[in-house]
Amino acid sequence: MATVENKIALVVGGAKGIGLAIAERLSREGATVFLTGRRAEEVESAALQMGGGARGLVADASVPEELTRVVATVTEAHGRLDLLVLNAGLSEPAVLADQSVEHFDRHFGVNVRGMVFGLQAALPAMDHGASVVLMGSIADAAGIPAYGTYAATKAAVRSYARTWAAELAPRGIRVNVVAPGPTDTDMMASVSEDVRATLIAPIPMGRMARPDEVASATLFLLSDDASFITGAELCVDGGMRQV
Repeated sequence: MATVENKIALVVGGAKGIGLAIAERLSREGATVFLTGRRAEEVESAALQMGGGARGLVADASVPEELTRVVATVTEAHGRLDLLVLNAGLSEPAVLADQSVEHFDRHFGVNVRGMVFGLQAALPAMDHGASVVLMGSIADAAGIPAYGTYAATKAAVRSYARTWAAELAPRGIRVNVVAPGPTDTDMMASVSEDVRATLIAPIPMGRMARPDEVASATLFLLSDDASFITGAELCVDGGMRQV
């Protein structure tokens, strides 16, 4: 069984959805968990819901200074950071004709800049054996009308993972990507049945992923059970992009 017992973990974007499922799983498996989100009430609720000494920190993942502050808080408390999950992200539709500078900057600010400077801030606290998971998407290799900017950010995440895996291997730090397909989060619960059916139709397993299934894949890649895996992308998509 994958274990993260006694590890210090930070989940950026861990107050709801997939991020919260990951934070909860890490806590149940014995890690000391810090999680971040932009809204104080969501962060406080998530940490309280988890228990086990979990700590919530309010931070905007698109602002490097706030990520630096978060990592400083973790290291002040424990002196190190063993596991890092960079999950904060957003996805809003806009076809090319309607693309705005604000839409572009918002997506790349959270989905890409947040990961670049989140990992940069964390590196001084990470040592041999540390592990990083970047939250990607199977959209990184798909052409989905109205989601071109989102898909481009996830393609950038996939590319960075390869480079960082090579750069950080001499330090014994692994970097991998978890790429979910459609996932049944609270946000997905608000869409119509027609939209759900359209999303599920191309999935061979006939349903969306559950957040806990994405969390299980993330746990594996973070754990020492994946000690010889780096630079990889693990798709959690029910076969949607695989067959």
